[in-house]
Amino acid sequence: VVQSILRAIDGLGMTMDDFVFVSGIGCAAWIPSPLFNADVLHTTHGRPIAFAFGVKMGLPEKKVMVVSGDGDLVAIGGNHLIQNARRNIEMTVLCINNGIYGMTGGQAAPTTPLGVKTTTTPYGTVENSFADISGLVMAAGAPFVARWTAAHPRQLTNSIKKAVQKKGFSFIEVFSQCPVQFGKKTGLGSAVQMMEDYKKRAITPKEAEKLPPEALKGRVVVGELVDMEKPQMLDEVRKMKNKAAGGIE
Repeated sequence: VVQSILRAIDGLGMTMDDFVFVSGIGCAAWIPSPLFNADVLHTTHGRPIAFAFGVKMGLPEKKVMVVSGDGDLVAIGGNHLIQNARRNIEMTVLCINNGIYGMTGGQAAPTTPLGVKTTTTPYGTVENSFADISGLVMAAGAPFVARWTAAHPRQLTNSIKKAVQKKGFSFIEVFSQCPVQFGKKTGLGSAVQMMEDYKKRAITPKEAEKLPPEALKGRVVVGELVDMEKPQMLDEVRKMKNKAAGGIE
């Protein structure tokens, strides 16, 4: 994931000076901070998108990228994710989904599959999981949504390029392995074994359309799921300011 971000930025002919990175709390939040020599806000748990909203409103010329995990963005920060996708504020959000709270000891997360044993569910989770985070963001109205796994670095790089250039809210979900907490508890094994599992489970949207719902259980639909244009909030704010000042839209 780190290399995909850096290769995307370099491939666009941009530098770290063009970006402000925002992260929350968790394993994935440590990607921009301290790894990137850039402007980074390492914020409170669940609030990176809220901070990023403020950054974009104050520094509209900057590209704003949020990098954090599923627990941070979907559990504690779930409402920020939904509402900012709806608002269509221009930023790129990378959600690194490992299916568990990895950094804090392997607790069950909203993305942990039903029945999986964790430190907080020793007999298995009894809750249904968010099996489709990308679908949630699509339903909220985001104009660009993609999903890949850590086993698809080239495709991920290309999607990050598109996301950064999107005039609006762009969201990329990345399934990433956590061998220490998730791999051991589920029997998926080492990081390499988990990567091989991602390759086996990955399926494109066109392939998924041909299969019955029961055949999709356990599969990961990868690809660019939505790519469209729609009015974004900053442009609407500028129109409102001009109108309020007696100008034209």
